Amino acid sequence: MGVDLGGIVEKRRVSLEDLRGRSLAVDGYNALYQFLAIIRGSMGEPLTDRAGRITSHLSGLFYRTVNMVERGIKIVYVFDGEPPALKEAEIRRRMQIKEEAITRYEDAVRRGVAEEARRYAQMTSRLRDEMVDDAKRLLDSMGVPWIQAPSEGEAQAAHIVSRGHLWAAASQDYDSLLFGAPILVRNLTVSGRRKLPGKSVYVEVEPEVIHLEKVLEGLGLTREQLIDVAILLGTDYNPGGFRGVGPKTAVKLIKESGTLERALESLRQGFGVEELLRVRQIFLEPKVTDDYRIEWRRPDLESTVHFLCRERDFSEERVRNTLERLSRAVVDGRSTLESFFKD
Repeated sequence: MGVDLGGIVEKRRVSLEDLRGRSLAVDGYNALYQFLAIIRGSMGEPLTDRAGRITSHLSGLFYRTVNMVERGIKIVYVFDGEPPALKEAEIRRRMQIKEEAITRYEDAVRRGVAEEARRYAQMTSRLRDEMVDDAKRLLDSMGVPWIQAPSEGEAQAAHIVSRGHLWAAASQDYDSLLFGAPILVRNLTVSGRRKLPGKSVYVEVEPEVIHLEKVLEGLGLTREQLIDVAILLGTDYNPGGFRGVGPKTAVKLIKESGTLERALESLRQGFGVEELLRVRQIFLEPKVTDDYRIEWRRPDLESTVHFLCRERDFSEERVRNTLERLSRAVVDGRSTLESFFKD
């Protein structure tokens, strides 16, 4: 889930067209989980092929990626590796939430309450290794590059952007800022008209661009102090944070105290200082690699059709029509794709 900095960071709403010509390191796991949560049937059931294999993530990955590439947005997906040991408690917590959601989802299905079933179904998504492998295979056939991170994908994405190899990191979470990404784009893979949970109200979800430098200037903090604010609020490595400490209070505490260590003296809630300092180091010195290659290639149309249609039961007509849009964008010069696709 990451840390929630939404109430204290400066954001700028943009459209997909505003991102034309930009290159983005997309948090792969984050995007796939969003597709798994959103792309579901009337009772919350995921899309599947005839063998019962879930295909919601492939549907979202294929159609959403083509939609972005067609607009001249250069996409690179970055996938998580081994999580830091301190994330184990958060992983267990998420699993427990999923187990509880599964029980409530099954009960809602038995009672025939579609809205409730869909709400709980979105909380049950599990991204298995074979699903990630399928996603990488699809990207390969589409000519879209992906990078395997040694640990946290957001850390690797921030590293790539910091080196100037891509323009921004893209994720729903704000952790990319803590890892040092100069620019973060949110809502990239979920933009569009969305229904508010439990309400018959629809809102327009638009991409947001956040500049780390502007955030720090606006708050009067250094990046290290922003990390300390996040630790007080609670991160994936110290879930829950400190009781009674919200975003504005956390900023005030760190600005007044100067450091996390001094702020902790006034809180005294039983947290080990050494463990929290290790959390800080995860953000300041994450495990990343420089061993990656970014290269966009022309899509292999028949390979994509074979995988999605022959093996995963997608509509061939719809897949071919979508691939035609992709090919047309490359050939007719309506986008900047010709300059970054290679034979």
